[in-house]
Amino acid sequence: MPDNPPMIASSPDAELTALIDRVGRRDEAALRTLYDRTSPKLFGLAMRVVRNREWAEDVLQESFLTVWRSAADYRGTLSPPMAWMGLIVRSRSLDLLRRRTADRAQLTQEFDEVMADTFESDSVDPMDTADASEQAWALHQCLSQLEGRQREVVSLAYLRDLSHGDLARQLSLPLGTVKTWIRRGLEKLRACMSQVA
Repeated sequence: MPDNPPMIASSPDAELTALIDRVGRRDEAALRTLYDRTSPKLFGLAMRVVRNREWAEDVLQESFLTVWRSAADYRGTLSPPMAWMGLIVRSRSLDLLRRRTADRAQLTQEFDEVMADTFESDSVDPMDTADASEQAWALHQCLSQLEGRQREVVSLAYLRDLSHGDLARQLSLPLGTVKTWIRRGLEKLRACMSQVA
């Protein structure tokens, strides 16, 4: 009976490194295989950082786009493949959290400024209540002067506390359009409220 040569099992790192190498040469099948083998762990990492399933899915997608673009530069001698991809996921996760925090802070500040201009006093007496009611009516009138989609974007941004990115996804609009509509909408509201007041 002839001796069979021992089977040399390749390590998971070697297999992933080979796949990344193929991705670096623009092999889409290799990217699909790499995704299938690594996405559960990488998704788990994204979830631990962003703590939101939809955001983690976005992070995973952005991460694999980065892998697609950067695979040619990957060097297995410098970092194991899962560590390299994990670093990409962590970086994209933190980027997303920074963007969302900045979006929300900007939205909140802009709305607070409009509301501060509109409702200046915190004291409660019958005259203030009447003034607040008049100002609420004025705000409603000013909102009605905005164009339909712009009014929808401004209202959703503040009533539902949605970020620019959330609005763009929810309304299937470009992010730049959403930002422009909110900025212009707030400018129109300020101008309208100053005329009414």
